[in-house]
Amino acid sequence: MPFVRGNLVRGVTTGVLVLSLSALAACSSGGRKESGGFLGIGGKSETTASSNQQAIGVNGYLWRATLDTLSFMPLASADPYGGVVITDWYVNPEKPDERFKCTVYILDSRLRADGLNVAVFKQTRDATGNWVDAPAAGQTETDLENAILTKARQLRLSNIG
Repeated sequence: MPFVRGNLVRGVTTGVLVLSLSALAACSSGGRKESGGFLGIGGKSETTASSNQQAIGVNGYLWRATLDTLSFMPLASADPYGGVVITDWYVNPEKPDERFKCTVYILDSRLRADGLNVAVFKQTRDATGNWVDAPAAGQTETDLENAILTKARQLRLSNIG
């Protein structure tokens, strides 16, 4: 998926550029503090400016739990603003004739069970060695959703305590 990777690289590059410019702006203010925050561009307090921006566009616990739960699969694309995680094909060494791919959609900024959708794709190798689409067990998607939700709840509880 070179198109997705290209967009991801451009997004990361843009993010690094924005962070660099923000750091330079803070340095140019001479590190002066005013009303509890460093002065940023235009003399505005950076605490005020940063409170108007979200770090990511979806629930952070669901995002982190998704990445943790699917960490055994190669990652093809991850969009924290749109809330989409796409894995590349994963072949279990114990079953080399089948492979799986997942797409996770985080649909809400709140930690809710209906704020998550998982799609699992399966392929099997036919007699000629070609990969052929096969139906994945419906329970697989539900099991992955439950694993992600459980991990997200654990992360939330560990942050509270």
